[in-house]
Amino acid sequence: QVQLVESGGGLVQPGGALRLSCAASGSSFSINNMGWYRQAPGKERELVARITRGGYTHYGDSVKGRFTISRDNANNTVNLQMRSLTLEDTAVYYCNAGGSLWDAGTYWGQGTQVTVSS
Repeated sequence: QVQLVESGGGLVQPGGALRLSCAASGSSFSINNMGWYRQAPGKERELVARITRGGYTHYGDSVKGRFTISRDNANNTVNLQMRSLTLEDTAVYYCNAGGSLWDAGTYWGQGTQVTVSS
């Protein structure tokens, strides 16, 4: 079993930045691959970014060049640095563990709200 706890969400103005963190506990194997997804109202959940234990990354097209995923293997945390935020980035952001560099795993956090508004 894996437990994921997100933090860092909030309200930010367009063009601003925000950093999300996800703390993982449980099976070490199951957190080899981790990632972030988001779901806006009325839309399907979509990939934001994924990262392997070795640091390989994969980003969704809408965030490339603006968001950066990183991880601290010693502390079992994965971070998402978000820059140049737009209204379209407003969503609930979910941490995910398991799967591969390309596919989501079965473990999900409870989600953290990110609202971009002026």
